[in-house]
Parts: sequence; structure tokens; C-alpha cells
Amino acid sequence: MMPTRRTALALLLSAGSPALAQQPRPQQRPPQGLSLSAPRTLMAGAMATAFISRAPANARLAISRPADPPEAAIVASPLGQATVLSLPAPGEVGSYEWRLLGEADGKPMILLRQLLTTTAPSATLAAPARVARGNPLPVRGIGPNGDRDRVVLVKPDAPPDAQGPSFFPAENVESTLEAPAEPGIYELRYVMDAPLTGPRVLARREVVVE
Repeated sequence: MMPTRRTALALLLSAGSPALAQQPRPQQRPPQGLSLSAPRTLMAGAMATAFISRAPANARLAISRPADPPEAAIVASPLGQATVLSLPAPGEVGSYEWRLLGEADGKPMILLRQLLTTTAPSATLAAPARVARGNPLPVRGIGPNGDRDRVVLVKPDAPPDAQGPSFFPAENVESTLEAPAEPGIYELRYVMDAPLTGPRVLARREVVVE
């Protein structure tokens, strides 16, 4: 006896049809009215501000590589109740992606995305060429102005993460440093400290302490 269409369908379901098992689950749609507005081009290492509206609870803002999975991020921060959030751009030149992340079944999912291109970082320094030891040294430093960037006075052979009289240009691009008590040749540096690169010297200026 030939099986009826209904019998054949029942057998197919009981056997666990690969065609049915492989059908993708419908993806969760972003909440209605959700939006993300952020810079599309930015100097590498600079701070960027994104504006978000109607984000769901537990949403996060991230910067990732375009091919990275949702759980991978170069830098990320929870939104909480905020609608405006700033993140430091990666210190390397390249193409990245802003991502607004939510959760589905306990796993991160991308709700919205926007391309981000970083350009070559640069910095400028201004300061007197000579200063008496222990005296005030007026300094100006402008660069990416990331939240961990520093303008610092150190010995010329010091490593990029060396400590010395310093200030954070993200707070103010001008400051007054105290010259070291030991005379000699020093180096004023703008040090970018960004995701992917860590401390990197973008500009140098010789200062003689007499």
C-alpha cells in the first residue's frame, strides 16, 4: 500500500528532517525607533561621542572590526540610562565599526552598526627650549586627545610609558610643568595611549634644563 501524503509527512517529521532542522531561527528585530549617530571618520586614538535613542536595557556601545563576531569588541561600554557616550577610537589606522549591542537568548547580538574609519594620528608641542631647574615650564600639547593621552617631560632615552612631569591634554591642552631638579637634556613628548597600540610617542621636543 502506498503511503498517503499525511503519512509521509509524519514519517519525515519523526525522522527529523535535515531541511527542517537547518532552517534559521528568526532574528530579533531592533526595537522600534532605535537609532545610533556617531562620527564616520576620526583621527586614530581620538575620543568620539555617539548619540543613541531608545536603546533596550543592558545595551552596550562598542567599536569592533567589521568581520568580528558580536561578542568581540576592541572597546565597549554599557549604556545604562545614558543617551550620549564617548569611546576612544583604536590607535591604528583602519576600518572599524560602531556597534550597538543587545542580547538574545543570553548572547550578544548586533542591533545597529555604522562604519568608522580612522586616519593617521598626529600631535604638536609648544614649550620654551630652555628652562632653569625647578622652574615652571609652560607647555601646550594637541593631538588625538584621548582620555589616556599624556604630555610628559622625560629623558630622551626613556621608554614610551616613562613617567615624569605630565598632564592630560583631554582635560586641558595647556599646562605648566615643574622642570626637573637635575640639569640636562630632556624630551617633551605627546604620548598617545589608545586601544590596540598602547603608549606611542606622536611628537617630541627637546628641552634643556639648566
